[in-house]
Amino acid sequence: MSSTNTYTASTDRILAGVALMLGFCITAPLLDVAAKLASDSIPVGQITAARFLVQCVLMAPFVWIMGLSLAVARSQWLALCSRAALLLASTFCFIAAIRVMPLADALAIVFIAPFIVLLVGKFSFGEDVGPRRVGAAMVGFVGVLFVIQPSFAAFGPVALFPLGTAVGFAFYILVTRGLSRRMHPVTLQFHTGLIASLLCLPIILLAQGTEAELLDLVWPKGITWIWLFGVGFFATLSHMMMTYALSLAPSATLAPLQYLELPVATLLGYLVFSDFPNTLALTGIVIIIGAGLYMIHRERVTARQLITDRAAPPI
Repeated sequence: MSSTNTYTASTDRILAGVALMLGFCITAPLLDVAAKLASDSIPVGQITAARFLVQCVLMAPFVWIMGLSLAVARSQWLALCSRAALLLASTFCFIAAIRVMPLADALAIVFIAPFIVLLVGKFSFGEDVGPRRVGAAMVGFVGVLFVIQPSFAAFGPVALFPLGTAVGFAFYILVTRGLSRRMHPVTLQFHTGLIASLLCLPIILLAQGTEAELLDLVWPKGITWIWLFGVGFFATLSHMMMTYALSLAPSATLAPLQYLELPVATLLGYLVFSDFPNTLALTGIVIIIGAGLYMIHRERVTARQLITDRAAPPI
């Protein structure tokens, strides 16, 4: 009976994790929709600042209700500030891109972040990464070229902004790996929002009156307030869903589900903005998804092989 109850509880946790990851795939593109709607009248820097200010405000009550400490060890401050700065830069680049690009095109390019993490892990940290996974990463980069080519022709250098997002987010993931083991997810989200806000606000305040297209402050009007709040709200909700999903279910189970974000973003882009990737971009998106799923498959195979090797009796 005890064994059955334990199995059921474990299954329930995995199902809850899967449900939360599916929730992430639905809510994360809503953040992009709100940002794109706001960008019609609000500069990118101001939208970026709103994203982190709202996150900070939303997380503060949870920190208090849950009785969490905001104390940060001196040794963690550099990583915490780096994490916030990387996410800030990634967010700015992505919002600057979707201001003119279709959501699906920009998001597909960002999905090379796991490939960058894998290659950095292999060549900078000496992680054991086989040639098949390296090959999958290379194929993923080819897919990005398929997406960028028509976007660059249509929108110019702005089509390269998602590459900045992918690189920044890749290093954000690497920094988060270490911090997530030492800080509560709610505290981590609060500090990230606070630090990113403190980094962002002085820049846009100094840019006021400069007529800089991406930074000069504009007073929001009417429904734009809702879009700005939506950027922060859906960012906070989606990231918390992902964080708790990873605490309930194995990352190997959840990783393939994240690619559902792409068709959701494509559908929302079509319904809200009448945007749809052209044939070349769609081909690139399919290549990126295929390479990502194959890389995840190889990671599972490698993990199973390691478990088998460790369990084998010595000869």
